[in-house]
Amino acid sequence: MIQGAKIALRARHDSDVAVLQTELYDDVATRSRADSRPWRPIPPGAADSPYAVPASSDDVAFFSVVELASGELAGEALLWGINTHHRSAHLGISLRPGHRGRGLGADVVRVLCRYGFLVRGMQRLQVETLADNAPMIAAATRAGFTVEGTLRRSAWVVGEYLDEVVLGMLADEWKP
Repeated sequence: MIQGAKIALRARHDSDVAVLQTELYDDVATRSRADSRPWRPIPPGAADSPYAVPASSDDVAFFSVVELASGELAGEALLWGINTHHRSAHLGISLRPGHRGRGLGADVVRVLCRYGFLVRGMQRLQVETLADNAPMIAAATRAGFTVEGTLRRSAWVVGEYLDEVVLGMLADEWKP
């Protein structure tokens, strides 16, 4: 477990899957905005659930987010697209609706940075998010990410093209 000021990141437990599936995946509008792949119905307990406890992998690290104050499962976090040659990775977070707006996002991003830079030895971490996702952009910039650009109309989301913002941080810019 890796602990921040408000949250801890731990391995995904089987008991997390149903909660994450119901509150994050089955919310079609929110999930469609959070994933570049189109939403499709997946029954609870399906092996191909995006929250199923995964086998160990070198190119992705899945975490469950636990709020320290309550001990409750607050959401998920991941480092994905881990490239050991270029020493780069992407990060993503998704908080359960009842845990949003509490300032947890920036702490999750900071702890993911600690994992990415210190544990995995990354040189660069990157966030891509929809341009209107103000909470994610704020969390990333509070954690030290720099807005690097906008990918115009690059995301197809529920019937329309939306802009995406790319934010990045280099290892020597990170402040633990």
